[in-house]
Amino acid sequence: MKLYKCSILFLVTGMMLFGCNRVLDLKPTDKIRAEDLFGDPEGTKLYMANLYYQLPVEDFAFFRTGPNDNGFNYNGQDPNNGGFAPAMQTDEAVHTEFGDFIGDNDFRWWEAGYKLIRDVNLLTDVIPTLQISEEEKNALTGESAFIKAFAYFGLAKRYGGVSLIKGTQKYSSDVESLKVPRSTEKETWDYVMELCDIAISNLGADKGRRASKWTAYALKSRAALHAASIAKFGPAAPLSGDAVTQKLVGLDPSAADGYYQLSIAASEALITQGGYSLYKPNPANPEEAAENYRQLFQDPNIAKEEAIMIKGFTLPGNYQGHNYDIWYQPAQVANGWPHPGRMNPTLDFADAYERYDNPGYSAPIVTTVDGNVTDYNGYSPTKDYIRFDSPNDIFKGKDARLWGTTVLPSTNWKNIPIIIQAGYVKPDGQAVIRVKDEITISGTTYYTYGAPSTTQYSGFDTYGGNNTRTGFSFKKFMNQNAPVVAGWNQSTTDFIEFRYAEVLLNYAEAVVESGKGNAAAAAKALNDIRRRAGHTTDIPLTAANVQRERRVELAFENKRFWDLIRRREYHTAFNNRMLHSLMPLQDLRALPAKKYIFVRVNVPNSNPKTFEPKAYYRPIPGIGANGLVQNPQY
Repeated sequence: MKLYKCSILFLVTGMMLFGCNRVLDLKPTDKIRAEDLFGDPEGTKLYMANLYYQLPVEDFAFFRTGPNDNGFNYNGQDPNNGGFAPAMQTDEAVHTEFGDFIGDNDFRWWEAGYKLIRDVNLLTDVIPTLQISEEEKNALTGESAFIKAFAYFGLAKRYGGVSLIKGTQKYSSDVESLKVPRSTEKETWDYVMELCDIAISNLGADKGRRASKWTAYALKSRAALHAASIAKFGPAAPLSGDAVTQKLVGLDPSAADGYYQLSIAASEALITQGGYSLYKPNPANPEEAAENYRQLFQDPNIAKEEAIMIKGFTLPGNYQGHNYDIWYQPAQVANGWPHPGRMNPTLDFADAYERYDNPGYSAPIVTTVDGNVTDYNGYSPTKDYIRFDSPNDIFKGKDARLWGTTVLPSTNWKNIPIIIQAGYVKPDGQAVIRVKDEITISGTTYYTYGAPSTTQYSGFDTYGGNNTRTGFSFKKFMNQNAPVVAGWNQSTTDFIEFRYAEVLLNYAEAVVESGKGNAAAAAKALNDIRRRAGHTTDIPLTAANVQRERRVELAFENKRFWDLIRRREYHTAFNNRMLHSLMPLQDLRALPAKKYIFVRVNVPNSNPKTFEPKAYYRPIPGIGANGLVQNPQY
């Protein structure tokens, strides 16, 4: 279901495809009249494609910073962003080389946001004048409201209360008359809800390639949950200053229940009326569940029952494809690309997954007989390590989604065993770790990284910054069936912006946090997702269970950052925090048996990270000119 895949294609290739069409043969030549542009089906497609293209979708082409504070659609000529992804500003992953954290210039979207709003307002103003049917007018009204709601949601979650430009501004020599002060944060969120309702009431139920009422319900489900969370958890991170006293940032806790109920209602409407379901909800075993989960993201178009909104990357090339496959594939399958392996899932992330034999609890990976999972001091010959026959045996029994998201040591990827090894323990108990070396015993040579050549392994060697330093590589969204094409913007995997599983999780969270709604239905929603992952035991509906499930189900979908933001957990989760790695070592003390041990350590060559509470809101640019009140502590 390419919700707006072809719409983006109209934008990118429209001049070529419609060069002979009257949509590009309009008069006067310096201005396109509304009736000419929107009275022609292709003109409408071109304009709508431009609006969809500008949506702040944090997809494969999203970079946390960019030109003019706009990191969206970062897939033009030479889109070298170093291989960074939003997951690296959370506890999901680290970069192979660099460890910078959230800065003042990250995750901003201001000027581009208001450009999109202006473009939507231009459309909204002319809809009543168009010589089209009422049904077509309603559809354009609904789409316009959806796009503007999406835009204001993107602004509100970054800045709090913002200037609400509800109609086209007419240029005047009186510049002051064009300045619109910030509305309160509550007024801004309420406007997002209002726009969602306009979209829902005007859009049809058709699950085509553009927004439908179900897309609008999904947006409202997400946005209302975000607002409710700020109201409920905002007091955990108090701020001060003019923006606070004027209520430009922050929501009163009393507003939480209202927003939770809006999220519940939107989610229920989509669940009960939308006709969506989970993709392959009843796997025969965890192995099948892992593969189903992987395939869902390799090609979302096979999962029309789950994908509510897809952003398409149909063609390779500048402004069309993306770069996930070149940046994040394991080094052994780089196919000539010089900078692979940049996405390194953390041990913290892997620890969050449950084991099937202990449902309902995170299962940190146990490496020693004493079961201590808080010792990150490195290898010691005096510790009693658990020995494993294979570097991936330690993960047996872990949730299938870990297997479907990460490339684990010595598992196959593209029919190649991916070797991730940090060193070996010599027969005398001394270890060689992260230093390229070799040792020959009884005619067999053993290597630090599990193989002699940099093309034969994918872990811990610092060469080129191409190897994981956490013990995990990455497979979610990667195309297993195609070789890496060593060039910019050659990946064409599509991105799911809204999917049914997220709506189920929004529903479960809103119910459990508010104490309102149907708790039994919310518990079923939570456990339906788990059963799709191979779990056979239901767990109770608790806030902790919902958050753990969000963390593993929505991993690397660029939701974790905003979950920590909206729940005001960032400043406690990242308070001088080190992230962690799992180092596989071949234990040569066990020869002639082939055995491996694992060591829990701080991520090599990394520093602790601290989140400043002011970063719950982004700084507003240009306040000297626009006269707006700045956010706290900027």
